[in-house]
Amino acid sequence: MKPTDFAKFLTDFFNNYLLRQRNVSPNTIKSYRDTFRLLLVYLQDKEMKPEKVSMSTLTPELLQEFLDWLEVERKCSIATRNLRLNAIHSFFRYAQLDSPEALFNYQRIMAIPMKKKPSAMVPHLSPEGVRMLLEQPNRKTTNGRRDLALLSTMYDSGARVQEIIDLTARDFIPGSTPILVLTGKGSKARRVPLMENTAYLLNQYILENRLNAPNKMDCPLFTNHQHRKLSREGVAYILKKYAAQASRVSFLVPERMHCHMLRHSKAVHLLQAGVNLIYIRDFLGHCDIKTTEVYARADTETKRKVLENAYPELVDPNLPNWSDDTELMRWLSSL
Repeated sequence: MKPTDFAKFLTDFFNNYLLRQRNVSPNTIKSYRDTFRLLLVYLQDKEMKPEKVSMSTLTPELLQEFLDWLEVERKCSIATRNLRLNAIHSFFRYAQLDSPEALFNYQRIMAIPMKKKPSAMVPHLSPEGVRMLLEQPNRKTTNGRRDLALLSTMYDSGARVQEIIDLTARDFIPGSTPILVLTGKGSKARRVPLMENTAYLLNQYILENRLNAPNKMDCPLFTNHQHRKLSREGVAYILKKYAAQASRVSFLVPERMHCHMLRHSKAVHLLQAGVNLIYIRDFLGHCDIKTTEVYARADTETKRKVLENAYPELVDPNLPNWSDDTELMRWLSSL
């Protein structure tokens, strides 16, 4: 069977363009792969055989129907829908370079807009909530000490989950100014400072597991029972376990937490401490300051203090209690 132009473009898109030219992360490649896997599933449901799908088959109307199918049939969120559309945009942006005769159709596809979604509040913990969470691991057990070092490092470094599980023993640089080297999106490395308490926990964990030996410097920093690198699911399981424990004794920690909440919490706490957004952007490894500005909108505590400082004459702790006004209370009761 003769390969279709779609099969040729898609294979080259993954093997050449994304991997060699763009050098995107493995997670991005997996996300794009899942997009086109779902697209082929959708086409098969419409009785279109995958081996017969061509570039001309993929019209803007068909792809719009695919996006609606994701939301309605598969119950995907708007964010997931937009993620799939971004992969489609990237593919046709690449394809138009080799098919100028189909440029109009490709540009119509790239003109499919992202769907607006309501802006959600950035979920984060208060400093007391973080402290409560870190009190949960049992320091008397090996797993407890590992989990404490893991959670403390996740919060203190503001690292993404993938950055945490990719850490090796070599990436921790102890000393008077301890530093953690993180490798983020696009294989971009950044050096973030660690607080003394986190550095102490991390150093003790490394010594206990003998990760400071020359032959173990490139071994994964955090491992599971099989001494293999922790997975994203493994880190999420550890966090959810201690979040559930902490939520039973304090309302400051929600029962269900996702790993990015510790990163969000660190960003908000840095902002509340008066750290400039530019420094927070570099600390978190954001490419655009607009991504970091979301924390300024989420920081209600700083907003409250700014308003109090702007209108000090309106903040009077000695205001009379209206419930003590008997005339007012009698009038209210008569309504």
